[in-house]
Amino acid sequence: MVVLSLIIPTYNERKNITPLIARATFVLKKFTDSFEIIVVDDDSPDGTWRVAQDLTKENHHLRVIRRIDEKGLATAVMSGWREAKGEILGVMDGDLQHPPENLLDLVNLIIHTDADVVVASRHVGKGGVSDWSLIRRFLSWTGALLATLMLPGILRTVRDPMSGYFLIRRAVIDSVNLKPKGYKILLEVLARGKYKTVVEVPYIFEERKEGGSKLGSRQYLEFLIHLSKLGKETGQIGRFLRFCTVGFSGVFVNEGTLKFFTEVIGLYYIYSSVLAVEIAIVSNFIFNEFWTFRDRSSLQSAMVDRLIRLFKFNIICAIGGVLNVAILWGLTDLAGFYYLISNLVGIGVSTLWNYGINSNITWEVPVKHIEHELGKAEIKEELDIRDRLSAEHKK
Repeated sequence: MVVLSLIIPTYNERKNITPLIARATFVLKKFTDSFEIIVVDDDSPDGTWRVAQDLTKENHHLRVIRRIDEKGLATAVMSGWREAKGEILGVMDGDLQHPPENLLDLVNLIIHTDADVVVASRHVGKGGVSDWSLIRRFLSWTGALLATLMLPGILRTVRDPMSGYFLIRRAVIDSVNLKPKGYKILLEVLARGKYKTVVEVPYIFEERKEGGSKLGSRQYLEFLIHLSKLGKETGQIGRFLRFCTVGFSGVFVNEGTLKFFTEVIGLYYIYSSVLAVEIAIVSNFIFNEFWTFRDRSSLQSAMVDRLIRLFKFNIICAIGGVLNVAILWGLTDLAGFYYLISNLVGIGVSTLWNYGINSNITWEVPVKHIEHELGKAEIKEELDIRDRLSAEHKK
C-alpha cells in the first residue's frame, strides 16, 4: 500500500530534476518506504522527462508521466493525482524553489494530526520569500487579495492560498469535480474540496538557481480567468451581488429613517442621522444574515451567535464608513477630483472592504485553521539534511 504520492509537474527543468528527486526521496524515506514520486512532464524540449526516466532505474519510488498533447501546471497535477496510489497526495514545484527539506514538517503533520490539508506558507511565522522584487511582491499580494474577495472564507482558511507546495488527504477531493486552469491548484482545492482542518507551516520560497521562470502575462491572465470561474461556479459572485443589493436597500432605509426622526419626531438632523445609520446597519445585517449568508449563519443560529455577528458587522461597516469619508476627502482636497466622483470611488472601496472582511470574519467559514511554528530542533534537522545532500551532490 502506498501511503503518500508526491506530484512534481515539470517543464524544462533538466538541471533541477536530479537534485530535487534525490533530496525529496531522502526526506520521505525518513517517514516511510511506502511512497511514490510522480514527475509529470509536459514534453519538455530540454528532455526533462528523459532525465527523470533514467533516474527510475535506481529509484524505485519514482514514476514519470510524459504528456504530449496537454500543457499547464494545474492539469499536470491532476494527471498525477489520477495515477497516484497514495492516500496522501502532495504537490511541489520542480525548480527547487520549494525546498524538499520542508517535506519533513508537512508529512509529519498530516500523518500525526487530524489535518486534512497542510500548506507550506510564505505568510505565517518565519515564512517568506528570499529575494523578490517589489513588483513581484505586489503581484503576489494583489493575487491573494483578489482570491480573498472572490472566494470569501479563504483568508480565514489559509494565509497563503497561492502556495503551490502542500499535502492533502485523498478524501478532500474524492468525488469532487475539480476544474483547474493555470497554475494555482490549491485555490481549486480550497474552493471545491471537502475538509475541516488546515495547517500552515512556514517556509522560505527560494530563488531559482537554474533555468528560467514560467510566470508571465499569460499565466496572470489565466489566474484571473480561473478566479472568476471559481467565483461564479461556487456561487460567490452571486453572493456578492446579493450583498450589494442589500447595501443599496440600506440607502432607502437610511434616508427614510432620517426623514422620519427629523420631520416627524422633531429630532436635530445630526442626531437623526446617527440613528438612521445604525438602523440601516441593523437592517442590512438582518437581510445578509437570512439571505446573503444564510448557508453559513444557519450553522451557528443561536441568538448569542447572531448578536456576536451583529457586533462584528457594526464595527466593520463603521470602519468602511470612515474609509469612504477618508477617500472622499483625499481625492477631493488633495488630488482635486470632483467630490461626487471621489465619493463614488469611496463607496466602491468601502463596499469591497465591507464584503471582503465580513465574508471572512463575520460570516466566517467553519474550518479549523492552525499555524504551526517550527521549533529549533525541526529547523536544525532541515538544515542538516540540506547541507548533507548538498555536499553529496557536489561529489
